[in-house]
Amino acid sequence: MSYPVLQIAHKIIAHTDASQGEIISNLKLQKILYYMQGFFIAVYDKKLFEEEFEAWQYGPVVKDMFNHFKDFGSGAITLNEDVQIIELTEEENELFKEVMAEFGQFSTIKLMEMTHAELPWKKIFHENPQGEISYDLLREYFKTQIIE
Repeated sequence: MSYPVLQIAHKIIAHTDASQGEIISNLKLQKILYYMQGFFIAVYDKKLFEEEFEAWQYGPVVKDMFNHFKDFGSGAITLNEDVQIIELTEEENELFKEVMAEFGQFSTIKLMEMTHAELPWKKIFHENPQGEISYDLLREYFKTQIIE
């Protein structure tokens, strides 16, 4: 079962600790969503959410999510108090926390540099800027990134 991408985005934003100086900008959110999707595909052979990534100039982007949060500009995305945070299964939540711990620590610029160096974005951006990054390409790449 996949989840609505907006609910996954809300979970990522809610997971950050603003009191510790952590913020999630729109571009950083895009990169975290990318790593979440990639590792969920690699580990579970299924999508965390159905929306596809496009290879934009600044890295992989879920267009609908980028547009949804664009009013925040490059600043921190905040959630309304009434936003309900989705519950994942216990296994999924463990992977979610691992991805957040590993990639949430990096700046937006560092995440952008990382995604630019990786096959899925690099291949599609150079062949077809703003082209879609396929499920198969994500699976192929992220399977090589899993540490048993």
